[in-house]
Amino acid sequence: MGIDVTSFYVYRWRYQIGYGLIGLLLIGVLLFAGLYVPNGISNDEIHAVIKSSTISLADINSYAVTNLPFHLLQQLSINLFGVSNFSIKLPSLILAFMSAVGLILLLSRWFKRNIAVLGSIIAITTGQFLFIAQSGTPDILYIFWSVMLLLLGTLIARREQPRMLWKLLFFVVIALSLYTPLSIYAIIALGLAAVLHPHLRYIIRQLSRVRLLIGFILGVILVIPLIYGIYQTPSLLLTILGIPNTWPDLTVNMPILFQQYLGFAAPSSTLLMTPVFGLGSALLIAFGAYRLIRTRQSTQSYLIITWIICLIPIIVINPLFTSITFLPLVLLLSTGLGSLLGNWYGLFPRNPYARLAGLIPLVILVGALVLSGLERYAYGYHYSPQTVSNFSQDLSLLPKDTKQLVVASDQLPFYSVVAKHDKQLTVSLTPSGNSFTATRQAKGDYAGYIIERIVTSPRATNADRFYVYKK
Repeated sequence: MGIDVTSFYVYRWRYQIGYGLIGLLLIGVLLFAGLYVPNGISNDEIHAVIKSSTISLADINSYAVTNLPFHLLQQLSINLFGVSNFSIKLPSLILAFMSAVGLILLLSRWFKRNIAVLGSIIAITTGQFLFIAQSGTPDILYIFWSVMLLLLGTLIARREQPRMLWKLLFFVVIALSLYTPLSIYAIIALGLAAVLHPHLRYIIRQLSRVRLLIGFILGVILVIPLIYGIYQTPSLLLTILGIPNTWPDLTVNMPILFQQYLGFAAPSSTLLMTPVFGLGSALLIAFGAYRLIRTRQSTQSYLIITWIICLIPIIVINPLFTSITFLPLVLLLSTGLGSLLGNWYGLFPRNPYARLAGLIPLVILVGALVLSGLERYAYGYHYSPQTVSNFSQDLSLLPKDTKQLVVASDQLPFYSVVAKHDKQLTVSLTPSGNSFTATRQAKGDYAGYIIERIVTSPRATNADRFYVYKK
């Protein structure tokens, strides 16, 4: 008598267990990235904090900035917890968690559940996702908006309840995403696909015009500060569209693009480790692209192809904005994974042993992709000299008992934000009183003071970071 595998508890609850493991893995890697790797803040994060501090709820003119939703979240985080490495990164971690959950829900509606589970695991453990997730900059919005737009569009197309809520959220996401440069191209791709594909046109004709009008009016209200900002500063429109002030040198951009996506023979590590996807993931993406071309008449294939066509010229002009290609490439990866598994099962439709044997190399493949992604991120952003030097630990090294901090002029904007949320700290360009702490850049021979202590960092080339002076 044979063993009925389907009667096993683990088998019957395999997808729930899988999604539970994904949730635990996601929380674990986000906390690891937010607290331990790379364990510092970059210059881009410092500039993001300064920009967030300039937004005033009472001044509508201050709303006319790019990435407004992120900066409002970061301002809230800093107001609640003060200025620290974690509070700076917290908005990105929250948005990354929401992006990952949205990605899981999206893949579960586009693919079979086994492919959704495997594709989600690979996606959230890539070095690119983890790096963006912990970065206290608006970069996570490139992933967040694209995931939410496609997920809400899918829920609307499938007429899932509550339908009115999904429509309102869809227009809210469209409006808020317009504050993020280059996000408009995801909207254009969705619009083109909806107009050109007959099935999508049919779905749109079935939607309630009144509800669409309500959502549209809500979206227009949310985007009014941006419209006003563009009216005041027309160059803001060029930033939103990703159009540089001077035409870029394509002979320089093309090698950068090659390194970003195909530089497997000579990986590099600066602020962002490249290539952004490993070789194994890239092969699955290529296989998915081939499968997409073969099934280009389907709604999903048509949408992805339209999206990629819209992104190609933008990426050529702005090769460093790799985040905007994350979701299309993940969809290609999942397509390739599903096609690979489907072809194997097609060879042995009635042989359970062959089907089971096919899972062994698949588990090895996915396990290798996940472990290599985590290892590359953890070691690359924690130990690589070219990468670690881009992240400063100064904020966490600043002595807690500092009452007066003397800084250089270019450091004044950031440390003024720190002092604003620390009542015992004052920041100045010149010293006064019996004792003070000076940054490395502000260190000098101050008459009447001697150096009492030097605060150093084990992860900086110029290891002396702060000097504590006293009379």
